[in-house]
Amino acid sequence: MTVMDDPMGLDEVDLFGDPVLSPPPPSRALQQRIDDLRTRGATHSIAWSKQGTIASVSRDGASVELRFLRCHPETGQWELSPPTSCSALPPAPGGAPIVNIAWAATSNTELAVIDAVGRIAILSVSLSLNRAYLSRRWDADHDDLHPIVGCYWLPLPPTPANRPFLFMYGPAVWNQTEYKFENTVHPPSAPYHPNPGKSALLCVTANGFLKLLYSQNNNRMEETSLELESVASSDDMITHASICSDKNLLFIVLATASKQLKVLKVAIQWSAPQPGDKQAPPGSVTLSPSLMEKHVAISTWYQPFPSATPLDPLMTQLSLIEMLPSCHQGQSLPEAPLLVLTVRSFLPAFGSLYNQGYQSIIDRWELVTDPQALHPAFAQLSQKTGHTSQLPPLTRLRKLEPIVVPKIVIGIHTMQFGRVLCFAFSDGTAQYHDRFTMDEIYHVQDVHRIMSPLQVGFHFEPETPCKCLEVAFSPTNCSFVQINENWTARWNKMQYTTDPIIIKEEEGNQHDAMLAALSVSLSAGFYYQTNFDDVLAIARPFAQKQDFVYTWVRSVSNMVKALVDYSEETYHDQLVRNHPLAFCLSIMNHLGFHDEAKPRDFCGKFAMLTLNLRNVVLLITIANNAPGSLKEKLNPLDDPDVVTALAGCANWAVTLLSWLADCLLDLQADAAFRAILADPKRFAELAAHMHARGTVALHLLLCSSTRGFLSAVCRRLAILEDMCHKAVKYFEQRNATTASMASTADRRTPDLYHAYVKMMRAISSGLVKFQDFNKLLTALGEGVRTTYRETLGAVAAQQGQNQQQQDLLIKKAQAHAELDMLLGGNPPSSFREMLDRFFSVHVKAFGEGCDRAKLYFGNYDILEIADAPAEKGKTPVHVDVFKRTLVKPAAVPKKGAAGGDQAVVQWRRCVRCASVMEDIIGRGPGFVFVLAQQRKCSCMGNWGLEPTKGLG
Repeated sequence: MTVMDDPMGLDEVDLFGDPVLSPPPPSRALQQRIDDLRTRGATHSIAWSKQGTIASVSRDGASVELRFLRCHPETGQWELSPPTSCSALPPAPGGAPIVNIAWAATSNTELAVIDAVGRIAILSVSLSLNRAYLSRRWDADHDDLHPIVGCYWLPLPPTPANRPFLFMYGPAVWNQTEYKFENTVHPPSAPYHPNPGKSALLCVTANGFLKLLYSQNNNRMEETSLELESVASSDDMITHASICSDKNLLFIVLATASKQLKVLKVAIQWSAPQPGDKQAPPGSVTLSPSLMEKHVAISTWYQPFPSATPLDPLMTQLSLIEMLPSCHQGQSLPEAPLLVLTVRSFLPAFGSLYNQGYQSIIDRWELVTDPQALHPAFAQLSQKTGHTSQLPPLTRLRKLEPIVVPKIVIGIHTMQFGRVLCFAFSDGTAQYHDRFTMDEIYHVQDVHRIMSPLQVGFHFEPETPCKCLEVAFSPTNCSFVQINENWTARWNKMQYTTDPIIIKEEEGNQHDAMLAALSVSLSAGFYYQTNFDDVLAIARPFAQKQDFVYTWVRSVSNMVKALVDYSEETYHDQLVRNHPLAFCLSIMNHLGFHDEAKPRDFCGKFAMLTLNLRNVVLLITIANNAPGSLKEKLNPLDDPDVVTALAGCANWAVTLLSWLADCLLDLQADAAFRAILADPKRFAELAAHMHARGTVALHLLLCSSTRGFLSAVCRRLAILEDMCHKAVKYFEQRNATTASMASTADRRTPDLYHAYVKMMRAISSGLVKFQDFNKLLTALGEGVRTTYRETLGAVAAQQGQNQQQQDLLIKKAQAHAELDMLLGGNPPSSFREMLDRFFSVHVKAFGEGCDRAKLYFGNYDILEIADAPAEKGKTPVHVDVFKRTLVKPAAVPKKGAAGGDQAVVQWRRCVRCASVMEDIIGRGPGFVFVLAQQRKCSCMGNWGLEPTKGLG
């Protein structure tokens, strides 16, 4: 038997031979928690969704509270938000308390809420992290012998759909000079819901039934069930159950009151095959699932080993059970079979005269298959008759060596496709173990092969005393939220061992290891588009260190293979869909944000403008390219609300172009800047000069990706302008020719007309013409391409390689230069003459057609790029991310004339960058379609709904 011991503390050492005092007895809250775990298997009062919502059951068990991580706009520090009670959940019939909650992994996250008698309600969280909608009521569920003892949401299929494996970045391996990111793959864990974006809930009841709750293709919730075990007496009652997916089957382990351990496998057939329906899309088939079960193995979960620990015979009650699917150990190694884990815990009784401490035993079984051989006599008989008979293989549960822990285990969490097990303890600590060997990992530093920040000097923040009842880990496993004994929620994130600002030069390898660990930690958030806000919170203290943001983003860019070179115009159509690039910009945007009262630094301003520009281009494109089915009902551009929102986007875009023009003309008149361009020896000072000025305009134009966004927005403005002229002309001609049509016209016509007029004025009132600015971008782009072609082509030709190798070398060099400029670095030295000519010729000619005074005194508040900090007591400027208009803070509802409260529009606030948008609900299909594209902030952060009384 393996024993996991902690180092002995000084308080436990008997220096003078006196009897050591017994440990304090367990609190009543901990005793109650262990009793609940022993009574039924499904008792989770807190859960963390893949999208970032933290749900918890209220202390009285009557409601569900929603929380999330947020960067506080007034302090810039990450914290756990105040709880928001879920008003969409009706009280359980009969007042039964809520005992279990479980999240699905879908994008519109679903939360299963289960009460003590087995009723199930399902909530959906889509727009804001702290607002849920009811998608299944629990009024019609049975309440007799149907308590839920285990539940499981079906996983989502791999993305893209044709990929036959699950993918994970890591480990980061040190090769003596730098870290290289390897990839880990894992077989998919089918079965899945037929609709790739949906899941289904499976529940095991105490009376032996398996319930399948699934969403029909019309979004209606339906249910089917299957009897797994016939329960004839109280000894047959199922107390705990666990479910996992493995090789297109569901495996279920059941623990009964008579201490039996049973394993079953279940197959799901969603719809009967119908001839001629092979070409039918998945969403057009009515789902009619059927469940088929087969018993696999049986054993007992109570097999004491008195010789190993005297307390083993006293642990006769099960508290936790977990089943893990089979797992590949690595190349040339056999596959590890399915694994069953159970936990039995011992709590000393009140007033005990013995020095008995806390203890838990983790029992393990492997589901193995052994071949069976016929008795020789039967084998001979088969040979005589000419028939060959083979017995089917025998599947059994093979008991492994148990693990003894001198703590109370309150939770089991799996990581890295089940390769790592994390055991959470009642003292607020956690231990990580290798699934195959059960050796403890991540407890010592190892900078050669990194999979977790715990290997490079990070640790969870200690707190004394820290007694918790439940723990929920984040999607990145870099933090957790615990329910303490007073039923308060506490967020515990990793922190670095030493001051992150003080890193000596000789510890460069440690610094690289820290960057690699942070990169690996957020890789799952990138690939599966899950929440990684806690990694940003962990990295935020390092943002004060010089060049940390740029070195980390460079590491992330190399890991996710972000495409940053768009110097060739053929790639511009893919720019908006470049998720890796937006991911890197999102990191820069957050780390460049300090709080609402302080100006952003260079990287933050650059990333914020780029992401907002990308968002404007995306919204205009979506509104102008709605699906044909939607255009038949209502074209988004026929909805005045959509046109009004696009008018705000157009106004923001022309304001940005005006501000860029002002910055360029200011640089042209800057003697220090022109001196740098004129002197080849001083050209290396260009980036430092831009940082000192706080001017990001030059880098926005030099980077091919951001220049591509600027060109794209100019093209979108041309489309909108043409559309405005046609729409206004149409309405004016119709009203002029037929006066009587004013009474019979569509009611949307006046509002739509005024919306298009507003958009036309926004575009035409710009301080610069977008057509002229686009010509400036075209000239610069041509100059950049020519410079790349002449300088890099000449260098590649000197290498003596063939044309294909030369092209690859040129592309690699261009990508390196583009990434440097994207991260605020200096342009290549070959750009000096091109830039000098650009400012001397093109910018000068462009400035002759501009009103310099209007540009200088222009109002650019809508861009949120003020360099001066906000004055004390002055309200910061807030711009609606969707409408691109200035908005005022949501006020406390005031009493109206009739004594009622006036309606107040709430805000959605981004949890990362503190941007806001009004919490508006779409009224028409066109507006709903366009508004749906703003499910997240332009920086890719989630929305949190602010209370009407302001921040909590």
